[in-house]
Amino acid sequence: MNFYHWEDENLVLFVYVQPRASQAGIVGIYSNKLKVKITASPVDGKANADVCKLFSKVFGVGKKRVIIKSGHTSRDKCFCIKSPKKLPDFIVPV
Repeated sequence: MNFYHWEDENLVLFVYVQPRASQAGIVGIYSNKLKVKITASPVDGKANADVCKLFSKVFGVGKKRVIIKSGHTSRDKCFCIKSPKKLPDFIVPV
């Protein structure tokens, strides 16, 4: 299983989130998921909001175009990026 796939023009990512890190950013692949570190703690949706903000910058879209499909209260999450404008080197375009 790959950590992402395309659904038409939308990118679906399987993500492992590490909250309370010293620095935020995309780390790499961890257990067939994209590992992301964020500085927020997983309280009151702050961690989810930080991941959405990070993906918004990385993929060049507005925050409303980054959707959590599953895993709202888990470290393992599934995100949908609606029509990403930019792609990191590790993601192949459609």
